[in-house]
Order: sequence, then structure tokens, then C-alpha cells
Amino acid sequence: MITAIVLITADVDRIPEVAHFIADLAAATEIYTVAGDADLIAMVRVRRHEDLADTIADRLNKVTGVTGTNTHIAFRTYSRHDLEAAFS
Repeated sequence: MITAIVLITADVDRIPEVAHFIADLAAATEIYTVAGDADLIAMVRVRRHEDLADTIADRLNKVTGVTGTNTHIAFRTYSRHDLEAAFS
């Protein structure tokens, strides 16, 4: 499983519509509205790198109201849940 954290900038008056449209993409597992340099953050999970291109470049970037994206690929996941399981 490949996880991408996608920071999304959007037209301010279209943020809710953009978030709902992206949430309907199968690979987008969570969408967050945020403060800071981005308007939204999407967690995208796919099986193959090619699926990232399909989801981000071919669909997400073409959503009306999206003005830019910045994609980060996760290498490892660390969470309290994972650490508790490792030490129990």
C-alpha cells in the first residue's frame, strides 16, 4: 500500500465542494480542511505508483476549484497504536 499526503490549495469559495468531490474518489481515504499553506489535506492510499498518477494528476488536479497540489509520499507509518502493539 502506497500512502500519499496531498496538500491542496483551492479557490476559497469552492473549498467545501472541492472537499466533497475529492472525498468521492476511491483512493482518497480522508480529507481535512486545514489552516496554513494549504486549504485541504487528502490522504490517498493506492496499490501501485501508477494509481497515484490516475488519482492525483488525472482526477484530483482537474477538480474545478483546485488551484494546486503538493504531494508527499509516506515511507513508514508510526502511530501510538503501532507502538502499543509492538510493546504488548
